[in-house]
Amino acid sequence: MFYHLFKYLDEAFNLPGSGVFQYISFRSAAAIIVALLIGIIFGRAIIDFLRRKQIGEEIRDLGLEGQLQKRGTPTMGGVIILLSILVPTLLFGRLDNIYIQLMIVSTIWLGLIGGLDDYIKVFRHHKEGLKGSFKIVGQVGLGLIVGTTMWLSSDIVVREEQPQPEQPTIEQGYTVEEGFLVRPNDVKTTKTTIPFFKNNELDYSWFTGGHELLAWLLYVLVAIFVVTAVSNGANLTDGLDGLVTGVSVPIVVVLGVLAYLSGHIVYADYLNIMYIPDSGELVVFASAMAGALVGFLWYNSFPAQIFMGDTGSLSIGGVIAVFALCIRKELLLPLLCGIFLVESCSVMLQVGYFKYTKRKYGEGRRIFLMSPLHHHYQKKSIFETKIVIRFWIISLLLAAMTLVTLKIR
Repeated sequence: MFYHLFKYLDEAFNLPGSGVFQYISFRSAAAIIVALLIGIIFGRAIIDFLRRKQIGEEIRDLGLEGQLQKRGTPTMGGVIILLSILVPTLLFGRLDNIYIQLMIVSTIWLGLIGGLDDYIKVFRHHKEGLKGSFKIVGQVGLGLIVGTTMWLSSDIVVREEQPQPEQPTIEQGYTVEEGFLVRPNDVKTTKTTIPFFKNNELDYSWFTGGHELLAWLLYVLVAIFVVTAVSNGANLTDGLDGLVTGVSVPIVVVLGVLAYLSGHIVYADYLNIMYIPDSGELVVFASAMAGALVGFLWYNSFPAQIFMGDTGSLSIGGVIAVFALCIRKELLLPLLCGIFLVESCSVMLQVGYFKYTKRKYGEGRRIFLMSPLHHHYQKKSIFETKIVIRFWIISLLLAAMTLVTLKIR
């Protein structure tokens, strides 16, 4: 909003200082500050409101140390995260940017699904919340929206390299961008980035024999899978105070860095990565989200004064997935979101092995003491904060490794 307002004031009245809102760096810094302030200042008021309304977490007795002490802790704190993301994005983002529009829709969409799940748990007293099938339908619906938008929107393109003369001129069709003369060669493509390879672009049309329509249909299916998988992965990781919040901060920061590099024609050329026009605007959203998560951690760190609930965890994972799809880095997610992946795999392995052994031996056996994985370590009597901090450290390591893939090719 401020971008458009101050752009008008600059053009109409030449207002001193209004041009600063044209810079992504300034608006990103403002977004992270405002997100932090919203989370810290308004978070306290929201917690007090939830306590008055007795909107507390129903804790099942799973035999974990200190678990029952958390009973009654306010939940649905994901509302704080959503507000801290959406308000700065609406204030400082370019609302005519297709990527910002996608991120806003994704945040609200998943927030509503998670909010409905928490509402059923808290107010309807159904411990299971929203049926898993309905959650999947909602996640598949978002993946379908994102995939088809990436397919059909004329604003979503990739700029391919092409030979240029030694002394390009505007008369030859070149335009000034980022201070350099470039000739736009924007194309609709199903290309994405693959890590660790020198020629680091994979075109989904390779799997369809070059058939464009089938390639886009495959891309939509990939988008659905990525959104569903990462959203559920974050949801499963949300089980200890500050765990999913702290793990997600390095992920969001790295995605913001990748968005900035992908949206800057000079850096994209230097690093030999895909240049995606207008994707740099996503840095504003990433900044707001990083600030929102850190602000929420103010109250969510051990001992948690509030839980995010599915309102937050489903949204965090899904938004990360959509962000990666927008900058065509979805194949980096298994590395970047390694914590989510391992947590999800621990549940699938545990359930699968239990069912297999029950059929074969008449009684179910387990691989882990308990799943998801963080509960396994709790069962081994490792203190909660030690588990959380170690998971944070691993997330930081995975984030650094993801950035390193830019040069290891």
